[in-house]
Order: sequence, then C-alpha cells, then structure tokens
Amino acid sequence: MGSTSAENRGTEGVGRRDLIKRSAALGLISVPTMSFLSSCASSGGDDSGDKAKAGKKTAKNPLGVNDTAGMEFVLFDGGFGKEYAEDAVKIYEKNFPQAKVKFSATQKIQSTLQPRFNQGTPPDLIDNSGAEQMDMGVLVGKDQLTDLTPLLDAPSYDDPNKKVRDTLRPGIVEMGQFDGEKVWILYYAYTVYGVWYSQKALDSLDEQYPETWDQMLAVCAKAKKKGMAGWTYAGKYPYYLPFSLYPMIGKVGGREVLDAIDNLEPNAWKHPAVKACFDAYYELYKKGYVLKGTPGLDHIQSQTAWAQGKALFIPNGSWVENESANVIPEDFGLAVSAPTGIDSSDKLPFGTIWASGGEPFIVPSKAKNAEGGMEQLRIMLSEASSKNFTGKVKSLTAYNGGTDGIALTPGLKSGVAALDKAGENVVNPRLQDWYVQLQKEKIGVSGLGEMMAGRLTPAEAIKKIQAYADEVAKDDSIKHYKHQ
Repeated sequence: MGSTSAENRGTEGVGRRDLIKRSAALGLISVPTMSFLSSCASSGGDDSGDKAKAGKKTAKNPLGVNDTAGMEFVLFDGGFGKEYAEDAVKIYEKNFPQAKVKFSATQKIQSTLQPRFNQGTPPDLIDNSGAEQMDMGVLVGKDQLTDLTPLLDAPSYDDPNKKVRDTLRPGIVEMGQFDGEKVWILYYAYTVYGVWYSQKALDSLDEQYPETWDQMLAVCAKAKKKGMAGWTYAGKYPYYLPFSLYPMIGKVGGREVLDAIDNLEPNAWKHPAVKACFDAYYELYKKGYVLKGTPGLDHIQSQTAWAQGKALFIPNGSWVENESANVIPEDFGLAVSAPTGIDSSDKLPFGTIWASGGEPFIVPSKAKNAEGGMEQLRIMLSEASSKNFTGKVKSLTAYNGGTDGIALTPGLKSGVAALDKAGENVVNPRLQDWYVQLQKEKIGVSGLGEMMAGRLTPAEAIKKIQAYADEVAKDDSIKHYKHQ
C-alpha cells in the first residue's frame, strides 16, 4: 500500500505507499484489469542487449556486481518522496564510479513498465507500489522476478559477520515469499496501519481513544455535536478502509479468520466476525458519523479534511505523517491506535494491530544487472540509509533498528508505542500482496466502497465480496497462495 502499501503515495499514489502501500500507498487511477496485469507479466518479447557479466566477488562486493555495468532503478514517487532513494544511489555511484546509474521516479508504475516487461527490457530495481502497482502474484506466477535469496544471504552492509536477513524486522523475509523458500520481494518500509487521529481533537472532547464499539459511537456522537465528523476515508480508493477493518476482524474473530480470507476458503467472508465488523462500520454511515462527501474524496482530500479538523478518525498507514506534513498543524498531536473492537468477547486483546512491510522492491528476472539491483537494496538496508529514510520521511524501515539518535516525530513515536502495546498481537493480511485486483477493485471499490456510501447493506456487501473471492479461487489462470 504502498504501498503498497499499500498501501504505502503522492498526489496520485499510495501502498500503499502496500501493503501494504503498499505494502503499502495509492493513486488516482483504478487498478487495471487482471488481463492487463497478466499481459504486463507475460514472458513475450525479445531481450535487447545481454545481461551484464558477473563481477568479481570480494569482501566489499559480495554479490559480484560488475563495476562497469549500468544499473537502472525506477522508484514509485509517492508519499515517501524520492530523496531517500537518490541518497542511496549516490552511495552506489561512489562505490562503483565507472557504473552509470539511471534513476527515475513515477507514479505510473504499471503503464510505464508494462511495455518493458513485455519486451524483456525491465529495469534492474523497481519500487512496485501505488495504485498502478503491478500484480505481485501474477509476476511471481509468471516467473518474472529474481529470487532475492543471494541478497539476504550476503553480508550486511555494516557488519560482514551478519547476513542481510539477520538485520531485518520479523516477518519481512516471509512477506517476500509466496510458496516455498524463495524470496521474490523486499519490503523496504515498515508500515503501521490503523486509525489515525489528533490527540488535541480527542482532548477537546475530553475523551480517550475508544476500545469498544459502543465507546466509539459515543465519541463520534460527541464529536458530531461539536460540528466534527467522526470518520473520513479515501472514498475514491476505499481499499484504505481495510487498514483498520482487517485487523479489527482479526481482533474480533482471531487470526484464523484473516488466514481463511487470504486462503480464499469457501464462506470465509461469512464468518460472524466479518459480519460484526461490517455492521459496525455501516453503523458509522447510518448514524451520520462519516464526513459528508467522503465517497467523492481521494486520499489527499480526505487527509486534508481530517487534518483541518473536519473529521476525528481516518484509516491509514504511517506514510500519512509525511504525505500530509504540509497540512497537519504543529499542535495536532498526530497519533495512531490499533482499531477499536466490538467488546470484551473479542478473541484478541485491544492493541491488536496490522503492521507489515511496505514499499515492495523487486528485481526482474530479465534485468540486465540483477546483481546491481540487489546491491542497491543492500546499501539501502544499511543503518545509515535506514536512519536517513526514517529521519526524512517519518517512517520505519525493514532494517531492525535505525532509530537511535533520531528525534521521533509524533506519528512515528505513536506508531512505535502502538507496536510495543501490540506485542505479539500483530496481524498481517496478505490479500493486498497476493491478489491485488481482488483487494483493490473488488473488495475495496465494489464492496466496501459501495457499503460505506450506503448503496449496499453489510449482508449484501459480504455476499458480493464472497462471490468475488470464489471467482478468484476457481480461476485456474490465477496463481493461488496459502498461509503455510
């Protein structure tokens, strides 16, 4: 959500950021159809030019990068900006002064790179995030990605006695796997998803963040009396709603409910926990607690309205602090919480949150200089580059550390506190990684978006979404994945 992520996401994109922006952030263009995504990942086209010859492996060059070969890096230009990547590119150029690096940033990953995948001439490193994120499941299924295991088993940039994989946050390696041991994706950002709010606004209501849904409705009612909506969200891109809705489902029904949904199991969406959470969100609409006009707002517009105090809560990822920095007041008191639950009967405790890798980086299998692409990632996973990213964009990275000596911003500090509170109760839904079109177009836009706009009841939305999931499960042309 973005990216991306996913999640993770400028004026036209997330991660989705991916998912998770995502992965996550997101953009202003709907995700292309599956047939278009499949054509993107086709193996057609001829290679133009040979792959770079391998260089000599040394202590300083453990991946054997050809020090004279060019390297091309295409970044998703979203909420995290591009300066952090440009800084890392400078280190690559310093280490390999004879190598010419071509760096570019775009919000249109899919339409920019689709022809090049078809022609067999993709870049060496891609940040595959935003609304035009290429379908990761299709890319893996079509053998279009390079296994990143050599990178993970290489010595880390800072400590030759420690492998890159041993410097990463828990879950990052597993997120890059689809079936088996090979790792196809390296999620660079570490995103905290949840319900974002202004502590100042909450204090003005003399309220604390609500832990049960009755408390949530009471807070929203009090906000409404003071002229503030309880909620807003990216109405044009309602696949932001799962950033708080999915972990709520996991909290209410347990991890196994989310796993069943990811696995496309029959009737997974008909679990009572799903119905309870859909009913809860629909109640926000029915009681008039959603900011008027929200279904017509994009992510930037909804975030701006929220930052201006027109709404109290917004589902989002940790990229929002950087993406909305120009509109969030200094005394806003930016904070994030794990989603509110239903009541004390929930399977998991309050604090259960969704946190996972965002900004998915990939090295195409037909890259001319795959070693160079992986080396660029190795540089980015150094402590210095991680600190540079965190300091500049107010987000954690996949590197397990990198915050020492950095004055944490309010949102980042709150995100770290939320992770501490969650402890082991961190969930990581995989739909946005495994089935991008299903997650964004079907579940997000056609299901949740229609429900929250009042055009579907929760029961109708669930029936519709289950049908979409069943279609994907029965489609033999789609590569299917399951939790191991």
